[in-house]
Amino acid sequence: MLARIWGCRGSLATPGPDTVTYGGNTSCVELRLRDGTLLVLDAGTGIRRLGTVLSDRPRTIHVLLTHLHLDHIEGLGFFGPIWDEATELHVWGPPSPRRSLVDRIARYLSPPLFPIQLSSLPAQLHFHDVPDDPWRIGAATIRADPVFHPGATVGYRVEENGSALAYIPDHEPALGADLSSITPDWVSGARLAANANVLLHDSQYTTEEYGERIGYGHSSVADAVRFAQLTEPRRVVLFHHDPQRSDRALETLLEHACSLAGRDDVVLAREGMELTL
Repeated sequence: MLARIWGCRGSLATPGPDTVTYGGNTSCVELRLRDGTLLVLDAGTGIRRLGTVLSDRPRTIHVLLTHLHLDHIEGLGFFGPIWDEATELHVWGPPSPRRSLVDRIARYLSPPLFPIQLSSLPAQLHFHDVPDDPWRIGAATIRADPVFHPGATVGYRVEENGSALAYIPDHEPALGADLSSITPDWVSGARLAANANVLLHDSQYTTEEYGERIGYGHSSVADAVRFAQLTEPRRVVLFHHDPQRSDRALETLLEHACSLAGRDDVVLAREGMELTL
């Protein structure tokens, strides 16, 4: 499995000179399975550029949405394959008891917020609620579990050939809990991250910022490290960078994270990063 990061910024796209190193596009990660299957984790603004480089465009693409906040779906209408009638696009997302997944996405991909109706897009679109139990796409087994974040939100674990990638970009594992004093079975998202080869995890806030934003649905860097200590992934990738955070400020946060973790395999997500599992 090969993972490529096309966007790792949180909340709002922030292109500009202060975000060149780690990137300003919002959440999007490409996964290429051994059999050639293409999975795309979230459809933030980073998915637009992914669409422009798919010269070997597969007919079938699976987009796995963690939730429907705008920074995770705003690139969907600008994803090139969605304008190709030969594309079969499967969109997966968290279920809701009130509205179907297609109806919720159509609230954004329709006038006046988008120039045409979702139903008018040329691609063959299929929408799926993520199941409660693991399911198969291509050569991978996928699990989606609910995680702490406002609104219906899931994280994903993708396993192939004995390797696992956990993707939990918007997550507040410390909500109502002291991560230093509880066991993993009481922690949101722990089953997804447990012993994964790679964990991509929310690290939006400093400890001081988090104290003023409890309940917003995001993690401090310190809590991201504690979550990793509980779940023991082999490699930790800090994700969902705050839109206010410059490249230099992110590197300062990374130094703090490595100091807390006592390990040097904690890294910052950046656009263009490739991870081979």
